[in-house]
Order: sequence, then structure tokens, then C-alpha cells
Amino acid sequence: MNSKEIRTTFLEYFREKGHETVRSSNLIPAGDRSLLFTNAGMVQFKSLFLGEEKRDYTRAATCQKCMRAGGKQSDIENVGLTARHHTFFEMLGNFSFGDYFKRDAIIFAWELLTERYKLPVEKLWVTVFRDDDEAAALWPELTGISEERIVRLDEKDNFWRMGDTGPCGPCSEIIIDQGEALGCGREDCAVGCDCDRYLELWNLVFMQFDSSEAGELTPLPSPSIDTGMGLERLTAVMQGKSNNFDTDLFVPIIDVISSKLDKPYGKNNSDDISLRVIADHIRTITFLLSENLMPSNEKRGYVLRRIIRRAMRYTKKMGIDEPFLHTLIDPVIEATREIYPEVDNHKKGAVEILKFEEESFLETFEKGLFILEDIKEGLKKSNSTIISGTEVFKLYDTFGFPPENTEEIAGEEGLKIDWDGFHREMDAQRARARVKLTEKDFKINTPSDRKTFANILKKTGKTDFRGYENLETASVVLCLMKDNETTNELKEGDHGEAILDITPFYGESGGQVGDRGKIDSNDMSAVVSDVKKTPDNLFIHSIKIEKGVLKLSDQVTCHVKRDDRKAVMRNHTATHLLHAALRNVLGEHIKQAGSLVEPERLRFDFTHFSPLSGQERGELSRIVNEKILESISVRTRDMALQEAVDSGATALFDEKYGDKVRVVGIGDFSKELCGGTHCERTSDIGSFTILSENGIASGVRRIEALTGANALSHFEKNIEKQREIADYLKTEDPLEKIKSMAKRIRSLEKELEHVKIKGGGNDLSTLLDNVRIVKGAKIIVARNDNLGQKELRGFADGLRDKIGSGVVFVTAVRDGQALFVSMVTKDLAGKFNAGNIVKEISVLAGGKGGGRPDMAQGGTKDLDKLDAALKKIYEVV
Repeated sequence: MNSKEIRTTFLEYFREKGHETVRSSNLIPAGDRSLLFTNAGMVQFKSLFLGEEKRDYTRAATCQKCMRAGGKQSDIENVGLTARHHTFFEMLGNFSFGDYFKRDAIIFAWELLTERYKLPVEKLWVTVFRDDDEAAALWPELTGISEERIVRLDEKDNFWRMGDTGPCGPCSEIIIDQGEALGCGREDCAVGCDCDRYLELWNLVFMQFDSSEAGELTPLPSPSIDTGMGLERLTAVMQGKSNNFDTDLFVPIIDVISSKLDKPYGKNNSDDISLRVIADHIRTITFLLSENLMPSNEKRGYVLRRIIRRAMRYTKKMGIDEPFLHTLIDPVIEATREIYPEVDNHKKGAVEILKFEEESFLETFEKGLFILEDIKEGLKKSNSTIISGTEVFKLYDTFGFPPENTEEIAGEEGLKIDWDGFHREMDAQRARARVKLTEKDFKINTPSDRKTFANILKKTGKTDFRGYENLETASVVLCLMKDNETTNELKEGDHGEAILDITPFYGESGGQVGDRGKIDSNDMSAVVSDVKKTPDNLFIHSIKIEKGVLKLSDQVTCHVKRDDRKAVMRNHTATHLLHAALRNVLGEHIKQAGSLVEPERLRFDFTHFSPLSGQERGELSRIVNEKILESISVRTRDMALQEAVDSGATALFDEKYGDKVRVVGIGDFSKELCGGTHCERTSDIGSFTILSENGIASGVRRIEALTGANALSHFEKNIEKQREIADYLKTEDPLEKIKSMAKRIRSLEKELEHVKIKGGGNDLSTLLDNVRIVKGAKIIVARNDNLGQKELRGFADGLRDKIGSGVVFVTAVRDGQALFVSMVTKDLAGKFNAGNIVKEISVLAGGKGGGRPDMAQGGTKDLDKLDAALKKIYEVV
């Protein structure tokens, strides 16, 4: 059977047995922050097993996309080295939610394996939990397997838990004996051994207990079944392969990689490992990118980046020094599109993101590898085997080397890394970042004690927010605070906080700032400067008493500052239009990564891999302004969370939503979950213009924009500036004049560079008189102070062209440091290595350097060592 037939046979068998065939859920679990990735078939059914949800079926079967890389269950370090470890894999599973239990689960599994897949009964073994007498009796009764091939194992192997508490139970594993040839050769090799002879095919979990915090097991009222069988392992067994990578799940992908690299698979063990790593990782990368995950330095994005960079290291080992992985997305899609069409839908964005990530890392990859080699050399000289946490952190922070990748590279030479030291450096970096936080970064900061607000909430109850419909309300004062303490009154001149029964003031949340305005009564007036909202919907109004005294239980009138609110509404609705426009122009991978909506402007952060072009910025502005001119009605509706998501509303992945959510729709152009305030029609926005677009973190971009009167004012100022520039340049076409001037400046700069290279008494022809012959090759050494790095390279280029064949080494002292450049002509590239020459001279001079065999750069700040180092050049060569 091919893998497609194996997958289909499994699902059709269980459909015949009354199971609902359920589509695979995403690799990124929806609404489950306890997991980085879906790592088992039962993840999408967790709420069913916990009794939190009911569906219209009690039996299900799936072929689930799974991933184990990052977190406790990570196989990444073993991928490529073993026959059966993967980062991405498919899990076949059947499930019972209080329907059938052990008896039927055993019958189904045995019948499918022996009658449909026709696996040889004599090679099958079974394991049971040591205390599960029921399962131990059922296996021989229902299948006829001899008791000698039923093995009892301990809790570590045969007892499954969803977590520290909750549903759990014993499990049974079906094992196949693959023969002595795949065994470890030990006399005690048996079921339970870690070698490949006794291969676990299928794990049947019998969820029959509820585990308490004290570890006590209570029988569940409705026991359930959760099973899992790796498609890759089953396919290898069915196709008679001892290695998963030799099956039709991987061979088409490996063949393409092998052909592109001109490295035949199966001829060289080192190359084979690299090919397997690349094949496994490109599958994982493609599927994660298809779910719009962006490489980053946080959580899931970090795992994706780590996998990409590990794969890049193996392409480097295969001799590839340019972006390559993105060219492999096509074969993965070709192999999987029929089963998982979503990978094809996101192809364009996936290729662009991966190519950009490769290009970004390649800029620092070489330098990082060079520094790592330096570190390893230093350890050898000092007879040490531990890379310090400081060095590991530097490789990560400066050169983008994930510490796990550094550990893997080091491990190949028997070295280890100081994890404790690395974590200390990371903690110190986080502490530095925390110091930079301002008060505005906190949800509630006046006062900051959440316990205080929890106690207040018990007395006052939640605030009734009326601000969607009204900008004024009659309200009652329920609580007053001053200097973080409750008080009975606030007097004229006092600053404090007020909590009301009803408020029209929006409390800061979802990126939208809190409202400003006034609270007054007959003899009291207070300015509201800000409003915060707790997660429990308690609205805290920051106020200053301008006149009179405000007391508990006072009846007051609240007035939201109308112009500010209207401006905020324009900016918030424009933010939704911008979000939708970004997805239209750049692709479905765009996700909101943060926002700020205030009266003066809007700010929108989004996931994207490269700066926007002028054309893209123009297209965004055109689309948003087009939607403004269409005067589309902006509608809001309260819906159940799942209903809203199913209707296509965009939700922020990391945002915690309640059972009921507010959906803001703008025609058929935009639909988002949002609790903010919005215009009634898009035409209320007036106009829209982008002020700036820039990167704020790896894979995250930021747009700042204006709307309404602020946008018009910006247009007018720009027009006036253009007039002033045209008048100053005395031209009607300032852009053409500036282009002409820039071209002239570049020409003069080149002339100046040429003069500097020729200057200082160092005429290139004269320097040729100083050529020495070493090992039959011409060697020229020259110094030309005050040249920059670019000018020094030009100087070296000139000498290399003049010398024709030979080795060039030049140096320049400038701004308190010495710069080095070495070049080797192509005909001598196999005999001399510029990278090694610069590296050794740099070390002698107390600095660092290196590069390619034909061209390398370095330098030092220790000028006292410079002359002595330069005298060693001919010896080094």
C-alpha cells in the first residue's frame, strides 16, 4: 500500500464502525495556551474528554497533523540521525467519548492491523500496564494472542496522563517485531528495549480515572478511548522499509533535494543525514508557514526560526551558501496538497517569508560560525569542554544562533554549553528590558495592586458601560481612592480615582486609549484624564477635582470629551480597514501584533518579513481611502465566540475572549472581534494617510497613520514643504533636480575615493617594487592610513589587479583602530587562504577577522601590537 491508501483505509475502517471522520485541526492549537503545538490526535478533543463540551457524535477518527519540536516533547536533535524521529508527523487515531471502552478498542485495533493491513500475527506483541488485569485478560480472549506475547510494563511506559490532574488511565501498545537485524544485539533485548527491533505501532489509551492533586485515582463515570498510531511508522512497516525516510512520504521530497544539490541519497552517511534533516524540516516549515506563523524570537515563532536555522546549517554542510530552502516548498506541496490543500493556498506567502528569513540569517551566519570556531579553538588550547553562557548568549543575541543549535554543533565535537550561564544572561537582558517599560505599559497602574481592585469589585460590582450609545450618563459614585487608599471624599486640587455604577467613558483596552472628559454636579467639577479597565470590567477613572468636594454616593453627570471620542472612533475604524487592506495587498500571513488608537493618530503593528515598498504603501492608502469614499455602514453585533469565529471574524490569537464577543463588520471587507468604539459609516473617517512604516522587531512591522482633520493638515504641510523646496532649488521639478545633484555627489565621492587610494605616497605602481616571492607566489604588503573599510577594499582590489597573480595584504589605521584586508587571486585559491591569513594576523594583533579563501577582512584596536603582527605576515603566508 502507498501512504495515501494506508491513510484512507484507516479512516474508512472506522467510518464503517460508526465513527465521525473529523478533519485534522491546525498545528497551532486554537485557544489552548498550554501547548506550543498540537502534539497528538486528542488535542482537538480535549474539551470533550474533560466534559466541557458536547458534540453530535461520540466516536471519531482522524489523521492529525502533529509536531514535536520545542517544549518537553521535542525530537528535533534526533531528526536525521535515527530512522523514526520527526518534527512533523501524522497521527492516525480513533476516539470514544464515553461510548465504547477497552473491549471494542482492542477488537478494532487488532482487526484493522491483521485483516485490513494484513500484518503478520506472529510478529505482533502487546504491552499492558502492570496492574491492568482487565486488559491483560481481554487481549488473549478477543484476539487469540498468546499470553507469552503480552508484556506488563510500569507507569513510565504504560500509564497516560493529560496533566498533573484530570483524566488519565492505563494504556496498551501494539508492538511489531522487525527482526534481529534491526536489534541492538544484546542478550536481554526484548519488548521495551529502545532499539528498532520491537517497534511501537499503536498506543491505546484507556481513560478511566480522574487524578486528584493528591494523586488519588477516582473512576470516571464515562470512561473514554484515545488511540494514536504514527502514519510514518506504519507506512515504513507496510512498505517493508526499516527507515521512515525510505517511504513514499519522504522519497519524493528527498529526490528533489538530492537532485538540486547533486548529492545522491544512500551513497554517503554524512550526506544522507543532511538530506533527511532538510527533508523533515522543510515539511515542518511549510506546514507552519501555511498557518501564518512568522519566524521570531518568541514562543512558537522561535521554534520555527530554530528549525529553519538548523536546516540552513545542514544546507551549508552540503556546500550551499545562498538561500535554498524556499525552493523546496514546491515539492512538499506537491506531495501533500491532496490531503492538506491549505498548504497550497498559502504557497506565495510561505516562499517569500522563508526566503527573507534565509537572507536575513545568512548575513550573520558566516560571522557566527567563525566566532564559534574561534571559541572551540580556544577551548582546545585551554583543555576545557564547556562553552560559557556568555559566549552562547552572544551567538544568540548578536548572530541569531539558537542556543540549542549551538549545543548541537558543539556536541559533534564532545563539547557542552553552560546553560545556567546562558539563562543568567537572558534574565539580565529581560531585566534591562523591564527597566525601559513606562507606566503606560501596564494595564492598571493607578493603583497597581490588583488585590485592592478585587476587594473593591466585591463591594461595587462590575461597572455598567454605556459608552457605545451615550457620551453622557447620570451616575453614582461607588468608590473613591487617593494615594492607593480608599477614601470617603476628594477635595478641590486632589488627584485620585473614582469608580461609578454607570459610565460612558471607555476604559483603555484592545489598543484603544481611555476616554477623557468631565464629571460634575451642582457644586463640584472634576477633570477625567484617563480611564482604565480591569479584566473584571471595573472602570477606574483618573480624576482631578477642579471645584468643590466629591463624596461617596454622590450623584454626578459624566461628559466624554466629544471631539476626542470622535477622533478615536475614526482612527479605530481606519485601523480595521488598514488591517483588511494589509491582508489584501501583502497576504493572509498578516496578523495584528499590537495597536494604539488615540485621538491624534493610529499605530498598527503586524507580522511581515520585509519593509513595504512605495508601491505597497500607496496601494494600502488607495484601498483605505476608497473604502472611506464608499461610505460603508459599520455594524456591531454581540455573538457567541465560536459562532463569531465560524462566521469568519478575525480574532487575536493571544487575546482571551469570553463566551460572548462583540463583532465589528464593515460590509464584506472586514470583520473582527473588537470591543472598541467605531464610526457609524466609513465616510465619517474623512481621509487617511500613512505617516511611516518601519520594523520594530524581527518579523514585526509598524505603520503610523492619521485620519480626518489631522490627515488634511498633514497633506497641507507637505504641499507647503514641496513649494519651499522647489523655490530653494529654483526649479518646477525638485525631484529631478535632487536626482541630478545626487548623481553628481556620487561621482565626486568616487573621485575622492580614487584620490585617497592613490594618495599618501602609495602609488600602486611604486608599491609593486616591494613584492616578495613566497612559495613561488608574489606577496605584496602595503599600508595606507585613514582609509575606511570600503576604500581599503578598493585599494586591495587595485593591487590585486596590478599583481596579476599573488597574495595581497593591506592595512590602514583610522579612528584609533587598524583595518585589515587580504585577497588571493583565483589561480592561487587552492594554495593560499585569505581567511586564514587575516584570522592569524588579527589574533596576533589582538583583534578578530576572517572570511572567504579569496577575500577576508579583520582588524584590531590594540595598535601597540600592530607592527609586530605585520612583521609576521610573510611567515604566516
